[in-house]
Amino acid sequence: MKLLIITAVAQFQHEVSRLLKEAKIDSFSSSGIDGYKESTLQLINSGWFVGERGGVRSHLFFSFTEEEKVEKLMQLIKAFNEKLETDNPVKMVVVPIEKYI
Repeated sequence: MKLLIITAVAQFQHEVSRLLKEAKIDSFSSSGIDGYKESTLQLINSGWFVGERGGVRSHLFFSFTEEEKVEKLMQLIKAFNEKLETDNPVKMVVVPIEKYI
């Protein structure tokens, strides 16, 4: 059993959902988040643009799934990222699960 965590800019939300389904990962959760890079975070901490919504609209996905499905999804996301013309690739990490109920 693995925990996979995926982040993507909001414009790729539907593509990531499609890739999850293509990898046969039918059970996952997602949530809208704000993504920050270091320069944006420095502006927030210095008090600039107080009251304005900060960050980049992004999406977080996570799923507990089998290792074989994770490998398939990793290949699909890698292929997807290779075709992008942006500096905001879909990012994915895999965390091993020691115990679960």
